[in-house]
Amino acid sequence: MTKRMKNGLLIAGVVLLSTLPLLLVDGEFGGADGAAEDMIRQLSPAYEPWFAPLLEPPAETESMLFALQAAVGAAVIGYTVGLYKGKAAKSKNR
Repeated sequence: MTKRMKNGLLIAGVVLLSTLPLLLVDGEFGGADGAAEDMIRQLSPAYEPWFAPLLEPPAETESMLFALQAAVGAAVIGYTVGLYKGKAAKSKNR
């Protein structure tokens, strides 16, 4: 198997893994916060929250901020792994 075929199969696998769940799952994806709030209301209907959020952004903005947070986290992890891998390679070549 050539390198080009391997890369093509890997790309096809990534595309399938990222699109199939969206196509096969019926309904909306709910967040953990909403599920926790529903469970609390079910268990204790008289519960009053201690405080209210200062700002509730629209759903699109909230998901964009979550994606931005994930991207920054991935960049930090990638940079750190690359830094240590580079240091290890540099010390190995000495």
